[in-house]
Amino acid sequence: CVLMATGRSPMVEPLNLPAAGVEQGKGGHVTVDEYSETSAKSIFALGDVCGNVELTPMAIAAGRRLADRLFGGPQFADAKVSYDNVATVVFSHPPMGTIGLSEKQAVEKYGEDNLQVYNSKFANLYYGPWQVEADDKPKTAMKLICAGKEELVVGLHVIGMGADEMLQGFGIAIKMGATKADFDSCIALHPTAGEEFVTMFPWGLSEQVSGAKVSPLNGAAAPEPSL
Repeated sequence: CVLMATGRSPMVEPLNLPAAGVEQGKGGHVTVDEYSETSAKSIFALGDVCGNVELTPMAIAAGRRLADRLFGGPQFADAKVSYDNVATVVFSHPPMGTIGLSEKQAVEKYGEDNLQVYNSKFANLYYGPWQVEADDKPKTAMKLICAGKEELVVGLHVIGMGADEMLQGFGIAIKMGATKADFDSCIALHPTAGEEFVTMFPWGLSEQVSGAKVSPLNGAAAPEPSL
């Protein structure tokens, strides 16, 4: 079986965008600023046609922010979406998910000497009942990419059963700026596959210069809300 994925092209020719002064980038995608506005004032575009993060939830979020800004009052004057650290899943079998930078991208951005990369590979418990040798069971692979002295998690990647479900929660952690120490401080849910992300070796040794809100070493609790 050979799969060839060539991507998608925006179908905008019938709109005659140049006549309206709307600029297009490489591949015909509509060029927009951070507020989804095109080069023609008061003409907006969002979703796959802009060629950013081509995901349905991303387009929905961009549409909501745009509607809030245009019709929601002054408190929404700066409403916009961020295209950084958006979790993405390929619903294959097994599924695979990713958020943040790849190892190559992290090296290019921060330098290899400023990174710590943690890996785990194991037989997913989903295959526990299979009457085959452990080495013959499908494996789950995980990777955490951490940058800086505080070991800020800048990339998280997983392939294996349950990757699609577990990535949503870890996506929140990455968006909030979690560190390896924050991951280590989380008590694992056992038996699960996701626990591997919070028990990756070496555990509890992160140098907490800054960034970590809680510590796995002293039992510190999360901060209380302001009331």
